Amino acid sequence: MKSGLPASDGLPLARRATIREVAEAAGVSRSTASRALSGQGYVAPPVRDRVRQAARGLGYVPDATARHLRQQASQSIGVLVSDLNNPFYAGLAAGISQQARRRQYTMMLADDGGSPEVEAEAAEALVALRVAGVIVTPVSAEVSTYLTRQQIPVVEVDRQFSAGACDAVLIDNENAARRLTTQLLDLGHRRIALVIDEMHWTTGRDRLAGYRAAFAAAGVPLDDSLVVAAGWDVDAARIEAHKLLSRAEPPTAIFAANNVLAEAIWRAAAELNLAIPEQLSLVSFDDVSWMSLVRPGVTAVAQDPVALGEAAISQLFERIQSPHAPVRTVLLSATVASRGSTAPPTAFSSI
Repeated sequence: MKSGLPASDGLPLARRATIREVAEAAGVSRSTASRALSGQGYVAPPVRDRVRQAARGLGYVPDATARHLRQQASQSIGVLVSDLNNPFYAGLAAGISQQARRRQYTMMLADDGGSPEVEAEAAEALVALRVAGVIVTPVSAEVSTYLTRQQIPVVEVDRQFSAGACDAVLIDNENAARRLTTQLLDLGHRRIALVIDEMHWTTGRDRLAGYRAAFAAAGVPLDDSLVVAAGWDVDAARIEAHKLLSRAEPPTAIFAANNVLAEAIWRAAAELNLAIPEQLSLVSFDDVSWMSLVRPGVTAVAQDPVALGEAAISQLFERIQSPHAPVRTVLLSATVASRGSTAPPTAFSSI
């Protein structure tokens, strides 16, 4: 997958490239190099292209702050999340912001929309602003690698792509998913679908592993056709939920791997006149406010995104203060908020 981050060959950089080094590599003066990179002032197109190529080759990132503001910039941290429309990420950012203010740091927040390209652009902008560190919910390994090579302390949160290379703060997704699936199995369900957004990041992979582990521990055969990838938004997932619930042998219970998918399944069940939990049991990873407002309430794994954000920024400041300390992965537990959306399967659990 192509990224906008500069290529990084060979050994890690000992320091950031300077404008002088860019100028020397391009065979021009510092002032010419500066004009070519800033776009201010005339530079012949071939010279401009040569300077920019040299800058890319050296991994040079221009400083977006004036010299007299650099001390202020060091009192800021970058936060790069996937989707601020999702209450989980909004809560995560809130937890980080609260603790940053207590330490008299400013938070610079960016939303990459789950795009590696946007994530790369945001990471470059944060380096240019000379932030003291970055907390990221990564969508690829490249962003953490890039920030580390730019000597920016980084903490991966919620998802992990760079185990052993940088710090991370995660929820114990596998054990929580296993507990939730086991509850459904204990109620007598055997056709339990897992509706999931992705199965390659640590979040999806671990939730799938917990789901599978519950079946294995119970000695119950697992129908792999009941593991359904349903996209990233409510509308796409609702369409997939319709297809799932309209099968000749539909599931009697569904485990939604996040709150967005749970909303999609709830809507699909209502559109198909399926009663929860009498005809369909529903559980979810991620407990958000609507789940306790509807009737019946939705049983869900209750992550605390604010606490996750607080743990992430605590780890970031430990890294800033002790840059050579061993890399840590912090694993937080999650609870299950049991409500009224589950019941034993009945003869009515089909359309």
